[in-house]
Amino acid sequence: MNEPSSRPAIARIWRGRVRRERADEYEAYNFEAGIRPLIEKAVGVQTFREDREGETEFVTISYWPSLEAMTALTGAAPTNVHHLLLDPEFLIELPQSVQILKLRQAYGRTG
Repeated sequence: MNEPSSRPAIARIWRGRVRRERADEYEAYNFEAGIRPLIEKAVGVQTFREDREGETEFVTISYWPSLEAMTALTGAAPTNVHHLLLDPEFLIELPQSVQILKLRQAYGRTG
């Protein structure tokens, strides 16, 4: 687990969409299978949810002290997605990559 004093330098952004009627079920599953283990490895994690008429989009942003620390999660290219076991059952389409951004500045309370 990263020390609380570790400063985030990298943000890893994952997006996934599920059918609206399965959103609550996926949110609970995603937390247990994906987010909870991520909390132990990343400097910080934020989750977002947008309910739309027929689908729900989930966004997870994890923060890392370096690109090397982040790639240790996937063991591969930084933008590779680590799909959860039941993602093919829940997700409308499997994301092909994640977005990697360098954190430049943070202002105010962000989490």
